[in-house]
Amino acid sequence: MVVEEQYITIGKIVNTQGHRGEVRVIPLTDFPERFSAMNKALVELNGQTRLMNIEKTHPHKKYIIIKFAGINDMNAAETLKNATLLIPRNELMPLPEDAFYIFDIVGMEVFTDDRRYLGQVRDVLQTGANDVFIVEGATKSPLLIPALKQVVRNVDMEQKKMTVCLPEGLEELS
Repeated sequence: MVVEEQYITIGKIVNTQGHRGEVRVIPLTDFPERFSAMNKALVELNGQTRLMNIEKTHPHKKYIIIKFAGINDMNAAETLKNATLLIPRNELMPLPEDAFYIFDIVGMEVFTDDRRYLGQVRDVLQTGANDVFIVEGATKSPLLIPALKQVVRNVDMEQKKMTVCLPEGLEELS
């Protein structure tokens, strides 16, 4: 059995930067410092992926500026516009215990601690105070479940299941 390697998007090329072939990247990672340590990047555009050598990177405002080897002018850099930068899953930054990547949470089946099915996590709202899981499936309208330790009792990454103890107020909606 061949297992296809999973790749994670960590940035998107949104424009050129200057006239020497640099590109402007919006980081799509909680760890933008990772770009300064990269000397290669998987670049995907229109379903085609290629490994490109990085000559230099530096932060600029909310962007990361990257100069790829062989991309030496604005016209060449323009051809990379809208490409995404990918890494293999095994290069993800380690997270603290009880912290998860959003892409691992989305799609999980959600159950109450008394085994009632609530639905699937469809999205995660990042509110600043705490994340909120949007759960859809078993109720008329989506449930907004706060990602708090007293609410989320168990996350089983292997089974893609989450067990929650709904706070008062959400209990009636489920």
